[in-house]
Amino acid sequence: MSVQAKEAQERPSTDRIEKRVVLHASRSRVWRAISTAEEFGAWFRLNLEGVFAEGETIRGRITHPGYEHMTVEMLVERIEPERYFSYRWHPYPIDPAVDYSAEPTTLVEFTLQDTEGGTALTIVESGFDRIPLGRRAEAFRMNDQGWAGQIKNLTRYVS
Repeated sequence: MSVQAKEAQERPSTDRIEKRVVLHASRSRVWRAISTAEEFGAWFRLNLEGVFAEGETIRGRITHPGYEHMTVEMLVERIEPERYFSYRWHPYPIDPAVDYSAEPTTLVEFTLQDTEGGTALTIVESGFDRIPLGRRAEAFRMNDQGWAGQIKNLTRYVS
């Protein structure tokens, strides 16, 4: 392996966040929690209006204290029952005075696998390198922290 390839391999990605957790719950239980808008909203602290459907956009207000002014918009990409769920959104759209609609979105993917003791869930959010430079690092940092917290919320929710 070349020195450049080794350095690139060791450097943390600025484009994607990846989290993996083993949940002590059945695959069907975890699937309902991530793919049903009402259940997703319960652990994610988001009041969603509507249902998750491929090709459809769903909106909702964040209910987490301090973020109630934020509206989240999710475009559901793919639903493969009990295996894969993905959507696109604008990462960390914190400023209510900014119209983020012209910005590129990131892709959030949930992949489920059976494992000893429950269900392995991998969450990947990618596409940060396309976010405008002025807010890219903060969006990445906040979503990286956010996913760590959301995994704790989901773990409690499905247990």
